[in-house]
Amino acid sequence: MASREVFHFDEFTLDVQERRLLRGAEGVRLSPKAYDVLVALVQQRGRLVTKDELLKRLWPESFVEEGGLSVHVSALRKALGEDAHRPIYIETVTRSGYRFIAAVTCDPAGQKSSAPSAMSRPVELYELVGRGRSHLLSGSYFELPSAVDAFRSAIEVDPTYAPAHAGLARAHCVQAAFRVVPHQEAFTEAKASALRALAMDSASADAQVALGTVLFLSEWDWTAAERSLQRALEINPDHTEALLQYGSLQEALGRLDDGLRCKQQALARDPRSPGVLVQIAISYWHQRKYDDTLVWARRALEVDPKHVQAIQLINHVYVKTGDVNRFAAWTVSKAIEFGLSEERVAVMKQVTADMQQVYATAGLSGVNRFWADQITNPQLDFDILLKMAFFRAVLYGGAGRLDEAFDCLDQAIAFRDPALVHLAVAPDWDSLRRDPRFAERLRSMALPSIAHDNIGTCSQN
Repeated sequence: MASREVFHFDEFTLDVQERRLLRGAEGVRLSPKAYDVLVALVQQRGRLVTKDELLKRLWPESFVEEGGLSVHVSALRKALGEDAHRPIYIETVTRSGYRFIAAVTCDPAGQKSSAPSAMSRPVELYELVGRGRSHLLSGSYFELPSAVDAFRSAIEVDPTYAPAHAGLARAHCVQAAFRVVPHQEAFTEAKASALRALAMDSASADAQVALGTVLFLSEWDWTAAERSLQRALEINPDHTEALLQYGSLQEALGRLDDGLRCKQQALARDPRSPGVLVQIAISYWHQRKYDDTLVWARRALEVDPKHVQAIQLINHVYVKTGDVNRFAAWTVSKAIEFGLSEERVAVMKQVTADMQQVYATAGLSGVNRFWADQITNPQLDFDILLKMAFFRAVLYGGAGRLDEAFDCLDQAIAFRDPALVHLAVAPDWDSLRRDPRFAERLRSMALPSIAHDNIGTCSQN
């Protein structure tokens, strides 16, 4: 007797032998050909199935135009409740075919894996993936290349091992966040690797985390991202990266206390990881608990003195709390520690000295205007942040130049800058929150609009 194929995705169950699709306990009506399209795509999940392949499989003895196939795909999407412009199940690959992108699980009795067993995989493979995860979990800009190299080496050792592809996907996401490569390019590669991992092993927590990370940071599909990350935690409740990413997503959606709790669970697993420590600091930053932010960022620096995120957080706290003198000293000292040229260090010394002079005469509002003016300072052309639309929006907002701030914010939204995922809660945007245009931007991203005075004092469910 042939083994029975039963697939599950979201609330759907696809029983191939019984030719039945269920949503929960209810049957979903499909034409025979639409059903065959679904089976073909689900069986090849994560992989591009070309139009030619589908046409030959569905109509092997006759000639059918591509338009006939499109009709069945459209009917299938309608039955699944999917919008073709924002697919969660069937991705259209222009002029090529279709790819099933949702996470799929199989009933154990109906699953035949062609992947090597755990016993037959080389020990080197696990060492490489573990090394890559360790580099990524550090949250260090400087360890990122080593993480990428480790995952790629693991794939060379065994290209069928899902965690290796999942790790590479998450590494690409970090590349995007750190601006190592253009974020759109990095996320494209990340999604391809995540889907490849899921196609190999849909029950891999690593693969689910990878896809959830892409959906969160790149596609801003909060619901689908939450579904993938929850699935990862169902598979492995102690998965550090899943806990961190799910916590970050919770915070983006205004659930600040829930987000911190998730990250604290990750901290219990990896109490000395600077990446985890910084994530705790970020939670307190979102809650406007700036003293706690400093405590946790400094703990990260005790482990990794050159942790870029920790250094930036401390800088942000000094600015936010109006501690101009400490900001100036910290900025210059770190420029020296990071080996900036004498010329650039001299520029930083001059700029921060000018800022201190402005503060002495015009206070913090004068400092905010001063930093907005630095956007066009040719001496600071080496500062990458000043070139970023999202950062310019923050600086213009602080200076009260709101029209320019919203112009820059709109540019960042159009490019789906991953720095915007915490737009609803991050203190960076407090200068814009009372403007009605800000609520409009939140709605365009399907993020919650939280009362300005309530951020940091309550969480939303």
